[in-house]
Amino acid sequence: MPVHPHGAQQTSAVATPVPDSVKISAFPDSLWIDNAVPGETIVAGDSIIFTGDSLEIKPEGIVDVDTCTTCDNGKLEIDPDYVVREFNPDPNRAVWLSALFPGLGQLYNRRYWKLPIVAGGFMGLIYGMTWNNQMLDDYTQGYRDLMDNDPSTNSYMDFYPPGTDESKLNKTWLEKTFKSRKDFYRRNRDLCIIGMIGVYLVAMVDAYVDASLTHFDISPDISLDIKPSLIPDTRNSLPGVGLAWAVNF
Repeated sequence: MPVHPHGAQQTSAVATPVPDSVKISAFPDSLWIDNAVPGETIVAGDSIIFTGDSLEIKPEGIVDVDTCTTCDNGKLEIDPDYVVREFNPDPNRAVWLSALFPGLGQLYNRRYWKLPIVAGGFMGLIYGMTWNNQMLDDYTQGYRDLMDNDPSTNSYMDFYPPGTDESKLNKTWLEKTFKSRKDFYRRNRDLCIIGMIGVYLVAMVDAYVDASLTHFDISPDISLDIKPSLIPDTRNSLPGVGLAWAVNF
């Protein structure tokens, strides 16, 4: 046996080839590495490096449902349902819906708190118009019966309790009263109609503006600064004391 320097003895070793890649399915369903050394741990070959204190390898073909839907040639396709979509209402559609019935435009814009105000106000005005119009018809008919001097037409007696003696009524006072009541209910009915038109138009304008300004960004720098200040007085040597305010926008 030949002798080498420093008394070292030559030994033979057989090199085991390391594959360039390892098939994922060759590993078990899960692999846990205990007592891992912080840093990087080389598992196999010179191309696979794992970091951390645990490792889980899934069988081939298994993909998380919440991250992708399909795999095609190694490429993942993200599910579009997970994309956050912003609501962007159409102002023209909001106006047409509000024109169809007050409150529908507010529902389309998802301003649900406005629905009771708009729809409730419009329906309340409809009820007020109907009631005042009915009272106007009753007093108008009674006033006509008073003025025609026809004993067979006495609808004005419907405003009195049954058994009232018509001959004891003051017809002059009745004529003035019925005329004033007739004018009163006509005025209230007309005001309700004007109010209905106003609510109808305001609801349309509100639906259009609300849809147009859905993504309008208001700067957070808007502020009001109020502080005491000395105000120079040209007529007096002493300055005046007041408040100075400034609006930042």
